[in-house]
Amino acid sequence: MDASCARPAAGPPSQLPQQVSQSPQVPQQASRPSERASHTPQPQQTAPLPKRPEVTELRLSAFKSHRNAVFPLGPLTLFRGGSGSGKSNALQGYEVLARLAGGDTLEEALAPVAGGPSACVPQQARPDAQGRRGFRIGCTVTGPAGPVRLDVAVQAEPVLRVVGERLTGFGETLLSTALRDPGLRTVEAVWHTAGAVPVTRAPLPDDRLGTSLLPLRVAGKTAGQRMVLDAAEQVVVALRSVFPCDPRPELMRMPAAARDGMLRGACDNVAAVLGRTRHECAIRHGLLVTAAGAGCRGPVEGLTVEELDGGFLRAVLARKAGATTPLERLADGELRYLAHCLVLLTGPGVLAVDQAAEVLPALQTLTVLADGLDRCLDERQARELVGLAARMCERGHIRLVGTVRGAVAEEAARAAGASVVDLGT
Repeated sequence: MDASCARPAAGPPSQLPQQVSQSPQVPQQASRPSERASHTPQPQQTAPLPKRPEVTELRLSAFKSHRNAVFPLGPLTLFRGGSGSGKSNALQGYEVLARLAGGDTLEEALAPVAGGPSACVPQQARPDAQGRRGFRIGCTVTGPAGPVRLDVAVQAEPVLRVVGERLTGFGETLLSTALRDPGLRTVEAVWHTAGAVPVTRAPLPDDRLGTSLLPLRVAGKTAGQRMVLDAAEQVVVALRSVFPCDPRPELMRMPAAARDGMLRGACDNVAAVLGRTRHECAIRHGLLVTAAGAGCRGPVEGLTVEELDGGFLRAVLARKAGATTPLERLADGELRYLAHCLVLLTGPGVLAVDQAAEVLPALQTLTVLADGLDRCLDERQARELVGLAARMCERGHIRLVGTVRGAVAEEAARAAGASVVDLGT
């Protein structure tokens, strides 16, 4: 995003048991808060820490087709592999974590998953004696507080609930929850205090992420409590600014209400967004026009909108000599290409994303989840789009985690220094 624009572009193994455990696995070096010790160790920093919280690792210990899976994430990370290799499942696990961190209940966070909560359980998982099955997901967020790990165990059957959560950082277990009484809709939470009382215990609801609730429960009076708050806020800020993007060309061809100026993940209101953004920053809009010319058939002189009856708009490509091409006449690949370019060049200011309002935009990173980044794209479009993504992610305001199938997109990503996760066929 160009600095001359008024709005900055901010937020880019052992065998597991078959049933879900009551607390997620955590690193061996992370110890539980001692009931007797009250010291507060300081983090050891061997390298400069990033100013913006970033999810640098995704863990799918038991989620859908993945077991014991650990995926390092860079500014631009692409999962490649054949159909059924688990590319989309990885992004779905990331999205579930993001929705939970944003305050969604488990039911709300899992609503986009086809098949519901039970579909998240690995197919080979067997129920325990009480008929319980579940899944486990987690991530590592690196930022000003250092690396912080979040691990969550969810019971999907017979009752949907969080049965274990662990937040670790600074060499301490900062929060741990466990289901003690199945008859109650709460879990017992223990968080680090390091004051006169080493830890604090309290019940938390079993349908929400405890980490997202900590800022409302922890006073921050002791050094230990401030460690807990720093770690929790770092995780929540990194996960909340996630924008799942899967453009649907059949919807993009429809007119959009002029007032509908926040882009949704399906990009169905792209006309209204273009009607807004073309006046907000000439530099970014010019970059979008240049990108459109590189990925659409025929010369492109501009991107504009036409007013229709009833307060609706339709987007058009401006051609030479005053000719125009409405977006509904473009091919599916052209529309998906344009939509992804718009997301990368616009930033969260016009995206339907849950930003952390209490954090300065310059300290946030938007993470785009793009399942099927190269879907419907020809070789030229795939190469141009991946190149644009690499350039925008390099600036630090945007990160992208996507899936690809074509060799061209993979080659372009590797040439640009992106991380490519090969899940095979």
